[in-house]
Order: sequence, then C-alpha cells, then structure tokens
Amino acid sequence: MLTGSRFSYIIQTDNQLDSKIVNAVNNRAGDINETTWQSLPMQLAKENKKFFFGQVKEGARQKDFEEAIQWLVDAGLVYKVNKVQKPAMPLKSYVDFSSFKLFLIDVGLLGALSELDIESVIQGNDLFVEFKGALIEQYVLEQLVSDTQYTPYYYSGEKSTYETDFLIQKSKDVVPIEVKAETNLKSKSLRAYYDKFLPALALRVSSSDYIDQGWMKNIPLWCVSAI
Repeated sequence: MLTGSRFSYIIQTDNQLDSKIVNAVNNRAGDINETTWQSLPMQLAKENKKFFFGQVKEGARQKDFEEAIQWLVDAGLVYKVNKVQKPAMPLKSYVDFSSFKLFLIDVGLLGALSELDIESVIQGNDLFVEFKGALIEQYVLEQLVSDTQYTPYYYSGEKSTYETDFLIQKSKDVVPIEVKAETNLKSKSLRAYYDKFLPALALRVSSSDYIDQGWMKNIPLWCVSAI
C-alpha cells in the first residue's frame, strides 16, 4: 500500500531528479530548452493537449522551438505523440508533423515539475480534478510506450470538435483510445469518432472495471499493457 510517507519519499526523489534535469538542460542546451521543459505541465493540463508554442512564449512560432523540442526528445526526456490527418492504415503514412502532444517520460516527473501537493493526490481535491486527467493520460502513454509494441498517435475531428486521446494500429485495425480520470464515464469524443469511422474496436481506459458496451469496451488502468 502506498502510504503518505512513502509517497512523500517518491515526490522528493522526483523533485531531485527534476532539479538535475533542469541543470543538465541549462548546461547543455540553454534557456530556451528549460522554458520548453517548464511549460509541459501547462500544456498537458489543457483539455486540448496539442502543444501550443504561444504558451511557451508569447508570439512564439514553431521554428523558434523546433530545435529545443528535438533536443528533449533525443535526450529521452519527453515523448512526442503526433497527430494523424486521418485514421487510416498505415497510421505512419498520415502523420501531421506540425501537430503533436509532448509527454514526459515519467508520471512522477510530471508531478514534480508541476509542484503537485501530496495531499491533493492522496485525499483528492476539487481544484485537482482537471490536472488529474493530465496525470492519468501521462500514465497511459507510459504504459503504451513501455509495455506494448504500439506507436501512439492521436486524431482530432474537423474544427477540433472532438479528439481521440490516443490512436494505435493493432494488427489490421486502427483503434481509438479515450482516457478517463473520473468516475463519469461519458465518452462523447469516442462516440463521435465511432459514429463517423465505425472502428472494429474502440477502447476507454479508466479506473472502472472491465465493461463491454457493445460499441466500446472499458478496460481498467492496470490492464493497459494487455491491449
């Protein structure tokens, strides 16, 4: 069982690691990379988690931060999830390199970088609900990358009316994945995707048990590696 003291130790360790990363980023790559690194909690806290350069620095454009982002990717500190222009096989052929999400390599680092309060995680907090979604999506991304053979992408509908959190290529199928942090399991975005593309398999990942709703299957968080 994860006790408060044990959780405190984990957060302290992640904080120390974050400090070392910031020092390394500054020494080897300069302020622009640290600014990009420090912006990640803000980027992931948004409902639309697409990376917006203007939120790193006012008036910034993609070319201003391309090198910094690639340095963080090459250093193994972040993972880039690209958008696809359409959910078709093979997904890699439809990558939109101008649109992507950036995740950290570890959910603990996200907590440390965002200066997350321990009690908010253990006991819950009404002000913590939105960022909880960022942590859960970060966790699911980690599991997909480390424990499966899939390369995660994402897709958003026309005019960004809906968005799949992740999209994977499983055998001959393109599978949309929606991530839910709360007990409210309404899946509007996943349903909109399903109604348009009729995938053979649609998945929702949440803290609830396995549920087969016919058009969609809910799988528990601990079961992501079995997808």
